[in-house]
Amino acid sequence: MKKEIELKSMSPKRLRTLRNNLNNRLSSFKVDGEKAKPLQPSHTLYGRSEAECQNLLDKVIARLKEQA
Repeated sequence: MKKEIELKSMSPKRLRTLRNNLNNRLSSFKVDGEKAKPLQPSHTLYGRSEAECQNLLDKVIARLKEQA
């Protein structure tokens, strides 16, 4: 089950961490495709597809620009 991520309540540091996690996850999808290493259920990105990760990354980047 996917966790709902509330970007508006996140600190800039947490947003940067999430951005890095998303970039790493997208790299895994590019290298391994759908056979990318499964994440732990406790991980923020657990259960998200490549498209969902890309969409979330776009939102995180936009939020970071708003805060700058």
